[in-house]
Amino acid sequence: MSAITEFARSFLTYAVVLFVFLIGVFVLYLAILYVIDRTQKEHTVRRNYPVIGRFRYFFEHLGEFFRQYFFAMDREEMPFNRAQRSWVYRAAKNVDSTVAFGSTRDLRPDGTVMFVNSPFPPLTDESLPPKPVLIGEGYCERPFESSSLVNISGMSFGAISKPAVRALSYGAKTAGCWLNTGEGGLSPYHLEGGCDIVFQIGTGKFGVRDPQGNLSDEKLGAIAQHENVRMFEIKLSQGAKPGKGGMLPGNKVTPEIAEIRGLEVGESAISPNRHHELNTNDDLLNMIVRVRKVTGKPTGFKAVISSPQWLDELFSLIKQRGLDTAPDFISVDSADGGTGAAPMSLMDDMGLPVKESLPMLIDKLNEYGLRDRVKVNASGKMVNPTEVAWAMCMGTDFVSTARGPMFALGCIQALQCNKNTCPTGITTHDKDLQKGLVVENKKKRVAYYLKNLEKEIRIIANSCGAKRPRDLNRTHARVVVSYGQSKTLEELYPSVSMKN
Repeated sequence: MSAITEFARSFLTYAVVLFVFLIGVFVLYLAILYVIDRTQKEHTVRRNYPVIGRFRYFFEHLGEFFRQYFFAMDREEMPFNRAQRSWVYRAAKNVDSTVAFGSTRDLRPDGTVMFVNSPFPPLTDESLPPKPVLIGEGYCERPFESSSLVNISGMSFGAISKPAVRALSYGAKTAGCWLNTGEGGLSPYHLEGGCDIVFQIGTGKFGVRDPQGNLSDEKLGAIAQHENVRMFEIKLSQGAKPGKGGMLPGNKVTPEIAEIRGLEVGESAISPNRHHELNTNDDLLNMIVRVRKVTGKPTGFKAVISSPQWLDELFSLIKQRGLDTAPDFISVDSADGGTGAAPMSLMDDMGLPVKESLPMLIDKLNEYGLRDRVKVNASGKMVNPTEVAWAMCMGTDFVSTARGPMFALGCIQALQCNKNTCPTGITTHDKDLQKGLVVENKKKRVAYYLKNLEKEIRIIANSCGAKRPRDLNRTHARVVVSYGQSKTLEELYPSVSMKN
């Protein structure tokens, strides 16, 4: 018994000594911080309030998360509010998406979209598949037919992780839609799931450039040999940063990513703000013709569209040169699109939102008699059925979304995309953080999300009196123009007659 007592006394003595030592170290640490803060000249708050002022940065960081979960109302948050994210999460889990008691959406603000219900909706099965669309028919060796309404927009391997790309590939295959590679090149993980692929040619030409950084016909041809690669998209600009190229920090350029992109390990991938060989509309059409000829597959371009004058010039040139020089499709991106890293000045204030640019593009194509020749793909913050159905009413052929599938993968809008510290493993190459993204589970959620999204779009179309979503038109939606008053899309964007 005495031995146990002696051990207890010794243990308590050492514990007290250790505690006092740690307290002393902590006090010394605070003293050092006090001296540093009081003597530094860069931060006013820390100089006036030594040590305590440091908590400001901690609270600023925590504020992002507390606002998201505790303080913001369901419809307040940006870029996506809780109601939008919750719908995606439920759709991805394939659980009941109905709500009770009434909508929390305020229908009074100007710009609110409302759909026009039919008094006698068709007695059709809401599971009717969408009408297929054939892209590039008569103008390329291997045109592409797709029935999908919603596809996965460009997210490059590097910007997102290997397990994220794998889950998206498998999910897209199950959902029957295409997956855009983004500008980072074609990885084995894009192909792994067997889905249809749209290969994006960014301004850095990663994956299809020669040692001098020019577009390589040999590498283009090699990419086109993959049966799953269905189309090629020349990226002119991106919604969140028009006029600025892609930016992948060096800490995300692993040996595998460096090999695919043609970079050195740890070298930041900073794409030019435009393709160096494209100075005119003639150059753009020449590049489209070149890529289509080399690959034999439909070729189009992606751009943020803000200028009707540019469309006039481009489409007039196509009419002069011939329909064989036209893009097979145009992807119009919205100014409220997303990205992992962009200057705030561009993200906030550059370009037009898709609600203005999409009708502009559709009307100009109709005006020049090019609508049947050129298919349209719209993207930009379209994660819920309402936005997609609106785009269908405006006349788009397809919609693409990146952030919807990201939410399906488990994204919590932590705003860490550019820091390699994504807590859900989606935009990080930290192996420990990637462990949380289990491909077998997440690929099912991506597929469920895309399928349930199309299902609810079909429900909206049926309620409007249309048998299928692609039967929607501008008479099927109204927009609030002032309190208590609304106009149809047809009234706001009247049909445009074709130029002679």
